[in-house]
Amino acid sequence: MSEERAGGGLIILGTFIVGLVLSQIPMPDILTWARPEWVVLVLIYWVMALPERVSVGSAFILGLIMDLVRGSVMGLNALAMTIIAFLVLMLYKRMRMFPLWQQSALVLVLVGINQLLFHWMQGITGTTSDSLRFLLPAAVSALVWPWLFLLLRSIRRMFRIS
Repeated sequence: MSEERAGGGLIILGTFIVGLVLSQIPMPDILTWARPEWVVLVLIYWVMALPERVSVGSAFILGLIMDLVRGSVMGLNALAMTIIAFLVLMLYKRMRMFPLWQQSALVLVLVGINQLLFHWMQGITGTTSDSLRFLLPAAVSALVWPWLFLLLRSIRRMFRIS
């Protein structure tokens, strides 16, 4: 049993690393604002699927890593991702029962909250723009969610992560 848990932890960590890499792949300037929030989507999935293994503490550490990778003010991503993980922990039993289109709508709201929190905190530090384009990744993330959910669920079942 301990081997399964350790292997599962490595696979969960691997999915977060893939999310970090996808969030940093260079894109054309026109598509930069339409990049899905990969790390937040992966976090939402794992908190929803395994709340006893991935929760607020994991989100905080992941947010600090995101702050380092993106070069943003330390703690901005950490706070936003911690709040999102807390909200998902409050809703995960309901989210599991929702069909994928309703989960996508909830992901739209959750990623939108993440974007609003991050944008608000950037405004406090003076590093933000006046455009509402910062909400576009929430819509794109909601469109990507069904495929990412099915992919991560198949990975979780294939490796019997519980």
